[in-house]
Amino acid sequence: MCSVKLMMLTAGTRGDVEPFAALARHASARGHAVRLAVPDNAGADVSGLEVVSLHVDFAALVADHGVSPWAAAAFRRVIRPAMGRMLSTAVDQIVAYAPDVVVYHPKVLTAPIAADALEVPSVVVESVPSLSPTREFASPVISAASLGPFNRVTYRAVELASRMFRQEIAAACSSLPLGRPSARSRPSLMPISPQLLVRPRDWPADVHLTGAWAPAAVVPREDSELEDFMAGGEFICAGFGSMKAGDARQRGQTIIDAARRQGVNVLIVTGWGGLDVSGTAGGRDVLVRESVDHGSIFPKAKAVIHHGGSGTVHAAARAGIPSIVVPFIGDQRFWGNLLHRRGLGPEPIPYRKLSSDRLATALAESEAYRENARLVGERMRSEDGLAVAVTVLENLAG
Repeated sequence: MCSVKLMMLTAGTRGDVEPFAALARHASARGHAVRLAVPDNAGADVSGLEVVSLHVDFAALVADHGVSPWAAAAFRRVIRPAMGRMLSTAVDQIVAYAPDVVVYHPKVLTAPIAADALEVPSVVVESVPSLSPTREFASPVISAASLGPFNRVTYRAVELASRMFRQEIAAACSSLPLGRPSARSRPSLMPISPQLLVRPRDWPADVHLTGAWAPAAVVPREDSELEDFMAGGEFICAGFGSMKAGDARQRGQTIIDAARRQGVNVLIVTGWGGLDVSGTAGGRDVLVRESVDHGSIFPKAKAVIHHGGSGTVHAAARAGIPSIVVPFIGDQRFWGNLLHRRGLGPEPIPYRKLSSDRLATALAESEAYRENARLVGERMRSEDGLAVAVTVLENLAG
């Protein structure tokens, strides 16, 4: 196979960047030229890759405007200009690089337009299956429950969301070279394990359920305190990533209280403020870190309490341990319900209904899911979603 020139563009926070970084590394290892465009300050490891900035800082947007900045009062003043910069930068980077294939996150709305102008194929990465219509379930960002005959209609609502930025899209694409729309279909790559999501029967062949894009193993920084903590008895890990809605301090105390009632230690991962344990009653059974490497920590944990983001869902399932999902927004409810149906954890607990009683009960129930989680983890670790995805890209370029 000849070397393929790949332009990859992603948007969002760490969980959105890490799968693209893993894909870029695997494609580079297969001899392909890869340029990766990412937001600023995402917190993901992109070392060793050719990286350019999209001139947008989603971390700052989340810090300033919370879980759902798109609904914030500052939409016109902050969000729209930030998206405009990103969309214009994406076009500039694609045109300057002149790739053979464009691979993009759904938020990078101008990427497929630029690819069409250059008459090269493009492929969208659906970490959440929200763009490929099916009768079997509603778009996860619209509804966590099936709407029966209306399931396919929900995917149109997702497409309509891009119209919020139609002015920014038009401005960003005004400098594109003249070209004709691509005659090829717009395929999608889904870094989702078939162990979690059974492929719908009505998806077309160009929707590729590849399996998870597991990042390369990370050699953790030496942390003797963490090592001693993990060796000191059974522990659970709890973290909510960038989710900041509600009372983060109360959530921290709730998790500590529930863990103590079950007699397990707890590793608190504060992330971007989703958990706050300042002022809570700490102890030797509680350890706090801002972030941890999921691949090295989760396999040693008894269970994981998390928000239900796609990346954390797959990391916990791959580690072979139960998940207790506390969803905040959109697709997180979908993933929480899916894990429960697949026998990988108790029913999700919406963050507004989180209490020590409910969480302690869920922790006790999680023991019943342990054996199935172990078996699913074994099967997931045998998948090679990155190899499948790169083969799809090679075939597109060919």
